[in-house]
Amino acid sequence: MTIGILALQGDFEAHGRALDELGASWITVTAPEQFDDLGGLIIPGGESTTMLKLLTPELNEALAAFHDRGGAIYGTCAGTILLAREVRDPAQESLGLLDAVVGRNGYGRQRESAIVRRRDRGVAGDAVPEEMVFIRAPVIHSVGAGVRVLASVDGRPVFVEEGPVMATTFHPELTGDRSVHRRFLEKIKVKPV
Repeated sequence: MTIGILALQGDFEAHGRALDELGASWITVTAPEQFDDLGGLIIPGGESTTMLKLLTPELNEALAAFHDRGGAIYGTCAGTILLAREVRDPAQESLGLLDAVVGRNGYGRQRESAIVRRRDRGVAGDAVPEEMVFIRAPVIHSVGAGVRVLASVDGRPVFVEEGPVMATTFHPELTGDRSVHRRFLEKIKVKPV
């Protein structure tokens, strides 16, 4: 089964390298017809407002249809912002595919970007990678009853899932730990190496 990586903007190539390491087949997605044969879709980090501008009505419709038929979607950082039900700080449009309220740049500006290790700063959860890279990361203010928090830092969710949708406010593709990508592949029944 092929994984699509939305390639409108952002670091989609790093997700591709992570999938290569796990032996998964992937393509970059830039057109609506590419959703037809996908097993899952990754929405990478980047700039959420830019991605919204580049997400044509046809792509948006194809993405929504993919979700409606149970397609697995994983968003990192800006991808989490796009997936959220509500976006704040400032408010902006989103896809509304994840029952969460997300604040943009919740951890501060570029200079507040950080690597958080599992043993540091109140990290908890059953799916916590060894290190998490936060770059101008959003903060998840709240989640709906159907959303499972898989990891949190200082009491704030940083890794969540709701049915076939997964989201992280950090960038696992920038580390050597493939546990998050492995979990995504298992969600869509792709056996990682």
